[in-house]
Amino acid sequence: MLRIALAQLNATVGDIAGNEAKAREALARAREAGAQLVVFPELFITGYPPEDLLLKDHFLHDARAAVDRLAAESRDLVVLIGFPERDLDVYNAAGLLAGGELRATYRKVYLPNYGVFDEERYFQAGTRGGLVELGDDVRLGLTVCEDVWEPGAPLSDEALAGATVVVNLSASPYYAGKGAERERMLVQRARDSLAAVVFCNLVGGQDELVFDGHSLVIDHDGDVVARAPQFAEELLIAEVDPEAPFAARLRDARHRPAARRAQPDVDTLAHVELPERRGEPPARRVAPLLGREEEVYAALVLGLRDYVEKNGFQHAVLGISGGIDSALVACIAVDALGLERVSVAVMPSPYSSPETQDDARRLAENLGVERVELDIGAAMEAYQRLLDPVFDGRDPDITEENLQARIRGNLLMALSNKFGWRVLTTGNKSELSVGYSTLYGDTAGGFAVIKDCPKTLVYALARHRNQSGEGPGPIPESILSRAPSAELRPDQRDEDSLPPYERLDPILEAYVELDADRDQLVAHGLDPEEVERAIDLVDRAEYKRRQAPPGIKITARAFGRDRRMPITNRYRG
Repeated sequence: MLRIALAQLNATVGDIAGNEAKAREALARAREAGAQLVVFPELFITGYPPEDLLLKDHFLHDARAAVDRLAAESRDLVVLIGFPERDLDVYNAAGLLAGGELRATYRKVYLPNYGVFDEERYFQAGTRGGLVELGDDVRLGLTVCEDVWEPGAPLSDEALAGATVVVNLSASPYYAGKGAERERMLVQRARDSLAAVVFCNLVGGQDELVFDGHSLVIDHDGDVVARAPQFAEELLIAEVDPEAPFAARLRDARHRPAARRAQPDVDTLAHVELPERRGEPPARRVAPLLGREEEVYAALVLGLRDYVEKNGFQHAVLGISGGIDSALVACIAVDALGLERVSVAVMPSPYSSPETQDDARRLAENLGVERVELDIGAAMEAYQRLLDPVFDGRDPDITEENLQARIRGNLLMALSNKFGWRVLTTGNKSELSVGYSTLYGDTAGGFAVIKDCPKTLVYALARHRNQSGEGPGPIPESILSRAPSAELRPDQRDEDSLPPYERLDPILEAYVELDADRDQLVAHGLDPEEVERAIDLVDRAEYKRRQAPPGIKITARAFGRDRRMPITNRYRG
């Protein structure tokens, strides 16, 4: 049996010393557990994605120096760790540490250049698979992230060349449902190659991205031997039998017609001695998978916590209105940072109903956070007096509505400047899609927690949060049941300007995330007028989205890194 430690850890981009210290501590724990092979995530030394830091020679030099220092810790372990290798070009590499030195590197073959990925900007691609001989009996195949998503080589070549265990170092970013999708893919790769698959994924938040962990060990039959939890650090210890696939391959060969196979395109990178396995076998650890709302909520909490803490902020503030969006963000903030590090501002205008304001105050009380009361009525009157001579003869319209949002944004930024608090915005993806937001108003802030959550998902997450603990939950039921409204004019409802979210969100998902056109949407039974209206709003709001703060990626295609549309654009399909 081969005893493996998967170091599912939370790296910080650019913190080479901190990431090195985390790796050093994990090696000590793995040694204590009697592990023989220790696997770290992709580009762990630098954090992922390091982006244009990779264009700095001194950054690459510092990363390599950290790898060399860690290699000195590997005298009684075999270690695989991700780092940017500088040769004549730069490669996304897995370093093999053994015997106190960096013995070899494997270079990632498939460089993703879609969605959130820009790896072709920074790296040259490797050209073939890589094998490591562990002692006399174990052949280990090496892959990095995207290499295992592609069917065939290099994984298939490594298996044909005798690898019975394939290791994948990964920094696979999260979106809702991706963990289960990825696990199904890895199970299929194990079955197809008749090799055990060891997958070690990064965990933690990095700007818009969240890495969900969910590291796995899968045997050659496709059975999950070990699974680390989602959204949490863990050193996962597991054992695989590297000899078991041989019998399976023999059985498989008996049932297949003889065929001539091309010579597998694989380099044998190194032969290293296999350290002795020590101690008792590890207990089987297969962490349960989270449900949809539980998974998304955990991603939002982790993404916000890491954004705040990795950037050195101590406190967060947001405006709460008695609406569903700010209620959900307040709950996420408290769960991410603790109630003592969150403040909320209640900022009523003459159009704010007593019911919504009571709900906002009750939410703050239920959460136990500091509440700041700032009535904006006087500020609205001051603006009106200032603008009356210019607006003379014109009826009130969206201008006065937007002024309210901008007054609130200014007040939140004033609290931020005075006390050093980070402002969280509360807009959701449905609103961001159609431009149902105010520049320098409700979009003013440092981090947009739920900017990639459609409105219907916001409701589902709020209900999940209320049901996740004891008692009725912090969000008053009246918030959950009230019709959505910005409350910027008398008796205003979102449905005055937009279709109901139950009808709007499917249109937005198809148009924004799937690139469906008008005819396809209508052919699927969606209302033609609502389709036309929604598409027009999405296209016209691109300039607003460019100015929105970063926020956590939850869907398969988020605004920003994933979807990059020109602002000046006359194409209408």
